[in-house]
Amino acid sequence: MTVGADWYLGLAAVVFALGLLGVLVRRQTLVMIMCVELMLNAANLTFATFARSLTDIGGQVLVFFVLVVASAEAVVGLGIAITIFRHKADVNADSLDRMKG
Repeated sequence: MTVGADWYLGLAAVVFALGLLGVLVRRQTLVMIMCVELMLNAANLTFATFARSLTDIGGQVLVFFVLVVASAEAVVGLGIAITIFRHKADVNADSLDRMKG
């Protein structure tokens, strides 16, 4: 009994939609970063599914690069959020409309 590629792609679509919904609806910065991570993981699942279906290692290489970009995004995003939280007690995305240096 094997699971077909369409199930993996459907799961990736659902996870991506949940991440997109979270980015559009929630206004907390940390929740938005986690939702972006969900969307990147959905893209990774898609790349891995096509790599397995096509028996090509290129999709797995793309997964590696997306994971590197996701970790860099998380580090930079959390660093910005912590810096803003030190200056303001609120890290809500609506209150960050004016980022002055």
